[in-house]
Amino acid sequence: MSTSYYLKNIAKLRGHTECPFFIIFVIMINSVRNTVLNIINKDNNGFITPEEFNSFAKQAQLELFQQYFFDFQQAKIKDMKGMETSGYSDITKQIDQTIDYFSKNEDLVYNSGDSRFDLPANFFLLNVLYYNGKEVTHVDQGKLYYLLNSNLTAPTETYPTYVMQGNQVTVYPDTIIDDINIYYVRYPLDPKWTYTVVNGSPLFNQSANDYQDFELAISDFPKLVVKICQYAGVSIREADVVQASRAEEAYTDQKQQ
Repeated sequence: MSTSYYLKNIAKLRGHTECPFFIIFVIMINSVRNTVLNIINKDNNGFITPEEFNSFAKQAQLELFQQYFFDFQQAKIKDMKGMETSGYSDITKQIDQTIDYFSKNEDLVYNSGDSRFDLPANFFLLNVLYYNGKEVTHVDQGKLYYLLNSNLTAPTETYPTYVMQGNQVTVYPDTIIDDINIYYVRYPLDPKWTYTVVNGSPLFNQSANDYQDFELAISDFPKLVVKICQYAGVSIREADVVQASRAEEAYTDQKQQ
């Protein structure tokens, strides 16, 4: 099947991008999978297993999730240049609301073994760290030595500081071993298309205990399809699918600039 064929099928998704609020999928992951299979298997060029789809879906969701933060930064730059918009066209506000879905508060557990607080397993980005309900100042590791050895700036329990160290946080002074809470952005849950085998074929089963839908905005439906088609095209060695998917992705990126 030619690249132009796949381009026409993937391009049909553009209409969804223009009017995302009119598209409602009760179960988005099943709709995404069906669309992907319809695109790549129209000419019997290959088939991706449920396990392969779930792997591609996880990576695609993660890429789009991380893209939110880049897009938010670009939108803020436009705002500062006086190019901000309002109402339904306020891109900065829309992205901020999307990211806010992944934000949560959580108390941190003190690890007495290394005198640090462990961050949650699903931690992605720290917004604010609190001690007894008051915001704690963050300092860079390179400035910590001078801070701790200064009579004027040494942290106290009234004015504490913290540094990030991998998946842990160190709070100063070291007498603070509890009452630490963070407001952070978590990673999205891994999507999983669950199924039962009926007559030798996988049949969607959303009642499975490990079922998990995408956590992205409905407007990301076309982007999910495009990215998963890219991975699937590489997996089944279908160059036309990969080429068409990348062309559509480039078209979308250019249009959004």
